[in-house]
Amino acid sequence: MNTPVLWQFALSHYAEKARWALDFKGVPYIRRSLLPGPHIGRIQKMTGQTATPVLELDGAIIHDSTRVIEAIEKKWPEPPLYPAVPKDLERALALEDFFDEELGPYLRRWGYFYLLPHSSIVASMFTSQAPLSKKILFRAMFPFVRPLMIKKMRIYPADAEEARKKTIAALDRLIAELQPSGYLVGDRFTVADLTAAALFWPVAMPKEFPYPLPSPSELPAPMAEARVKMLEHPAAKWVAGIYQCHRGKSSAIAEETVI
Repeated sequence: MNTPVLWQFALSHYAEKARWALDFKGVPYIRRSLLPGPHIGRIQKMTGQTATPVLELDGAIIHDSTRVIEAIEKKWPEPPLYPAVPKDLERALALEDFFDEELGPYLRRWGYFYLLPHSSIVASMFTSQAPLSKKILFRAMFPFVRPLMIKKMRIYPADAEEARKKTIAALDRLIAELQPSGYLVGDRFTVADLTAAALFWPVAMPKEFPYPLPSPSELPAPMAEARVKMLEHPAAKWVAGIYQCHRGKSSAIAEETVI
């Protein structure tokens, strides 16, 4: 059996969702971290589209974090991320879909609105694991990558404000859906909890996140201030607890930054 390969953006919250599933199950795999912009040709050739993460598994090329987790769960069912009871599985998958659609894109847009004007910070974050030559190359390329990101993700003031409101609404839904157990479905950790926590990591910045993160003092001041306000939401404490209890160690056996 070939070792699975996860093509990702290291700091993408959707990549974190896929990574977490592999790590949770202890699956040995290889991480290949792409850099935004230069990734387009490679991923488009592999999948016919440009989004990550992408998992190479037993000769298949699987894109979209939900489909990646579905494939992982099918091949490695233990420990389970899908509940065994049909009504619980239906609920878990519905919540996974909700957070994928109603939290992930909006939190990303809101965060990049604050980050993208600061080329050195963003380039440093994207290339934290890369060798010096690739750091220098991507820093030089980033002024050309940034407008593409702005256009593709609609990172404009009015859209960013809408994204902030949508993010808060999704976090309100998270708290409303919590069961007496403290989990979103039943009495144990499922794909619903993993998805909600993984997609909120850019605000929570939990210490268990598998890559180096800037300290809050290194963030642009407007973003730092906005993040502090977002951290007042009770969902932020829940996310920190889920990371502490369930993130665990990486099972990746190799890593490479690709440009």
